[in-house]
Amino acid sequence: MTTQVESCWNVIGIEGDRTCAELSTHIHCRNCPVYSAAGRCLLERPTPEKYRHEWTQFIAESPAQKKPHLPTYAVRTSETLTVVIFRLHQEWLALPAQVFKETTPPSVIHTLPHRHNQVLRGLINIRGELLLCVSLSHLLKIEPSEPPSPSLSPVSHSRMAVIEKAGNAWVFPVDEIYGVHRFHRRELRDVLRNVTQTYTKGLFSWQPLNLPTVRTVSYLDDELLFTNLAKKAQ
Repeated sequence: MTTQVESCWNVIGIEGDRTCAELSTHIHCRNCPVYSAAGRCLLERPTPEKYRHEWTQFIAESPAQKKPHLPTYAVRTSETLTVVIFRLHQEWLALPAQVFKETTPPSVIHTLPHRHNQVLRGLINIRGELLLCVSLSHLLKIEPSEPPSPSLSPVSHSRMAVIEKAGNAWVFPVDEIYGVHRFHRRELRDVLRNVTQTYTKGLFSWQPLNLPTVRTVSYLDDELLFTNLAKKAQ
């Protein structure tokens, strides 16, 4: 496989000009077999020289002993936040990437007798497993905008996002998912607390590729989010 094929997502895919004909089928490059094959090659590559030794030494040290230069990729790991960015109405939000399990096309939501409310929508079938579906926009009190917010991509579609933490899984509809984004911890800004921002740890600026507009994204507190979702489901 050539380098051009391996990095096609940066040229004609979701990180490029989005002219790839496969986007209409796969929605996002991460769902494409070419992207998956490149990921396997990356994970199966030989480890760099002294990689294990440096990690062993770094983990064995106490926090006071850690040096900013040993190793550089270890320091970067501790200072970088990896999130998934998505949109609810006009608001761009982010959650830690590790709580995201998958995204699926919209499905039928089956209501629960005597347990239906604005936040708890009902049950949804995800690959044969029944999961509780919630409205994150109602929990966060995000109202629809007039006119509706434009999508980043012409091939953007509403999706169902599946998140999971400590064995607790939830499904919620989103208007758009951008994908994984990484930023430095020091880029987080404080937020003025109000009803909408109760679940927000901080704000960070984000500029989607090939677009001039810088957007402000709310980095959500996943611990608080999962705790309150569990309360709403009771």
